[in-house]
Amino acid sequence: MERIPKSQVLRKALQEIVTGAVMEGNPMDEFFKIAMALVAQEFLEQEVTDFLGRGHYERSEDGTHGYRNGYEPRSLKTAEGKTTVFVPQVRGTDVPFRTKLGAFLKGNGCVLKKLVLEMYARGLSTRDIEDALFEATGDEVLSKTAVSEVTEILNGEFEAFQNRDLSSFQVEYLFLDAVYESIQRLTGLDRGILCAWGILRDGRKVLIHLAVGNKESYQDWLSFIRDMVKRGLCIPTTITSDGAPGLIKAIEAAFALSLRIRCWFHKMRNLMEKVPSEAWPEVKAGLIGIREAKDYQTGLMLSQEFVAKYRDLFPRMVACFQDDLEASLNHLKAPYSHRKHIRTTNLIERSFVEEKRRTKVIPGFFTEKSALKLVFSVLIRAAKRWRKITFTKVELAQLDRLRDELGIIGLEEEVNGMVV
Repeated sequence: MERIPKSQVLRKALQEIVTGAVMEGNPMDEFFKIAMALVAQEFLEQEVTDFLGRGHYERSEDGTHGYRNGYEPRSLKTAEGKTTVFVPQVRGTDVPFRTKLGAFLKGNGCVLKKLVLEMYARGLSTRDIEDALFEATGDEVLSKTAVSEVTEILNGEFEAFQNRDLSSFQVEYLFLDAVYESIQRLTGLDRGILCAWGILRDGRKVLIHLAVGNKESYQDWLSFIRDMVKRGLCIPTTITSDGAPGLIKAIEAAFALSLRIRCWFHKMRNLMEKVPSEAWPEVKAGLIGIREAKDYQTGLMLSQEFVAKYRDLFPRMVACFQDDLEASLNHLKAPYSHRKHIRTTNLIERSFVEEKRRTKVIPGFFTEKSALKLVFSVLIRAAKRWRKITFTKVELAQLDRLRDELGIIGLEEEVNGMVV
């Protein structure tokens, strides 16, 4: 068993996860941990093969000295948890074996900087990065101070992101939400990092703005929205959010003409808590029928029938359902194929899960700056993977009619006329 290359052991472990043979823990977390270790493992084993001039189980044909002598385990810390890389040991050679990875990284500053930034975005602290590079290369490729200097690049990128002109973004659908992070300097209290993203008229999904604030604060959300407007953000056709009172009030104050959509993911979760578990499947089916109605009027009619059916059975659930009902149905006024994309804030919720996986290894940020730097680095990378949605000519015409009915086009023409 000792003679089997560790890369084969790791590859078998990956195969077991893919085939479902391993059921413990989070399969995706384990997959990423082992996949990361496998890449490093294969690199190290190939280096030894090149150094000795032969692979595993092969004898030297020219009588040269040197042989593999097992592995030395090294622990690497990743956002998914600790994983182990096994560094091959070589004996009996005139020149000691040393991995060339450290020398390569030192001689390729751009590659090293990108590697450090990606490791930081994966949730590793400056100390973790320093230790990981040393464990992988056997050399001090970068000191903690140097790592900190490299990660400062993210500050510049974030400042440029916060100050960029938004007038070129033709946002049809805007989404607002927040994620909480602990910031030690602020007495250890959790603070909300406010987030805005949108779907543009050309179908692209983009991250628009990030800032620290209190999720429930009307003033913080209003300042957040006004900052985007000041930088040229147009009036969106719809705005999707959860039911936080301060956020709703800020949306209605800043974008009174836009259609406000109540997130169905949050709504369904709240409703489920107010219904006995045995009754939930039936209630859920009724709610899905309303959510999937062919148009707003049908959704309103089905809502009235739903209220009449359950008013006496589950009064708390019905009261919750009726709260902000118009906003819960507003997605039905948008083009049919776009409704599933705009009725929830799930796109950023999934990115927040990714962000939390990175930050869970950090007990608390020392400053707002460090918190924003890491959250930005994670979310901007997630945003690059967001897929476009299709806007046909028919759908664009439908959106133009909706914007005209809402009075958005008339206001934009009035403002443009004043500017001219």
